[in-house]
Amino acid sequence: MTDAPPLKPGLRRRDYQPDAVGPLDGVRVLDLSRLFAGNVLTQILGDFGAEVIKVEPPAGDTLRGWKTEGVSTHWKIYARNKKSLGLDLRNPRAGEIFRKLIPTAHILVESFRPGVLEKMGLSPEVLHALNPRLVIVRVSGWGQGGPYRKRPGFGTVIEGMSGFAAINGFEDREPVLPPMYLADGVAGTYGASAALLALREAERPDGKGQVIDLPLYDPLFALLGPQAANYRLSGKTRRREGSRSSNSAPRNVYRCRDGKYVSLSGSTQTMAMRILQAIGRADLAADPRFAANADRLKHVEELDAAIGDFIGRHDQAALVALMEEAEVTVGPIYDVSQIMEDPHVVEREILADYPDAEIEHLPMHHVVPRLSGTPGSIRLPAPVLGQHSRDILQQLGFDEAEAARLISEGVVIDAALPLTEDAA
Repeated sequence: MTDAPPLKPGLRRRDYQPDAVGPLDGVRVLDLSRLFAGNVLTQILGDFGAEVIKVEPPAGDTLRGWKTEGVSTHWKIYARNKKSLGLDLRNPRAGEIFRKLIPTAHILVESFRPGVLEKMGLSPEVLHALNPRLVIVRVSGWGQGGPYRKRPGFGTVIEGMSGFAAINGFEDREPVLPPMYLADGVAGTYGASAALLALREAERPDGKGQVIDLPLYDPLFALLGPQAANYRLSGKTRRREGSRSSNSAPRNVYRCRDGKYVSLSGSTQTMAMRILQAIGRADLAADPRFAANADRLKHVEELDAAIGDFIGRHDQAALVALMEEAEVTVGPIYDVSQIMEDPHVVEREILADYPDAEIEHLPMHHVVPRLSGTPGSIRLPAPVLGQHSRDILQQLGFDEAEAARLISEGVVIDAALPLTEDAA
């Protein structure tokens, strides 16, 4: 009788924590942004306790339309810990309501094309007159100045013009764009840090608010490192090298006997030598072609052939176990189905299942980063369009009759009422 296979770990189930308090408790954020970068920015702030109010048009944030099997999964993830106020800002009365919100806020995030906020009568000068300490984050493709400022700024174009695509992929193929919203994600992460830096200044006794010019282009270009300096020194542009590194060797993706893949890196001298020992090629450590990193880079084809030959004679699981025993930096190439079953992911709750009205259990990533004393939390599910409109109107001093009238006239969108065709 054979032993039964071990049970696969399943994602742990967690409930929302509406009463959790984070380090940004008391900070109010008005989010006028659409799609990804702004939502990443405000999701980070919301995860750490800020009250984020999504100010949405009658059709809702565009991110709601990114659906899988009819479910707005992107919205559910990146609009967690947020409230929704539906406002038709094309209506002057909605603009008056929004202006009442400005003095109550600490941070405002918008992602219109440069100049649109001014056309709406909400220029930084107007906003700072209403709230001198307000931090204003202006997300755009290219920035508020420069010859490209009026161009559409989708991440796809940014990822091409930043130099990322030119170095991504293989030399004998076309440049490869990232298979996800890289420029937006990087900008949103940078933007959250920038907003908190500016908030720190605004909270000083004599502090003032300021404008943060946050293009998608600049953060991604900055993340790509010293390419300009390298070009000036060498006169050469970086080639596409697949999964290899231009800085150290070995580093690549290798195919195992069972058709699965592993990634391996020897970015330090000690690790590179350990890899040669682990594959039974200690002789290569004394070979002048492979003794030093610069030499290994020059002879990377031969080096990869030796490593690939060894890995190709082992199944993935056996190879990973062998390399881990030898303390070599190697890991399996995972797809998301394998990630969801990985014991490390399950144990640390890098993913956990949260209740969801549409799909019962929604797997969501943990709050990042993890603070020991004042951790973030997932307090609220992503809101229905206009879910918090009535509550926010009440906070601003509108009585029930006034709120009902504004909703019936389409100035304010309320979750309890279906959208008319005109509103949509």
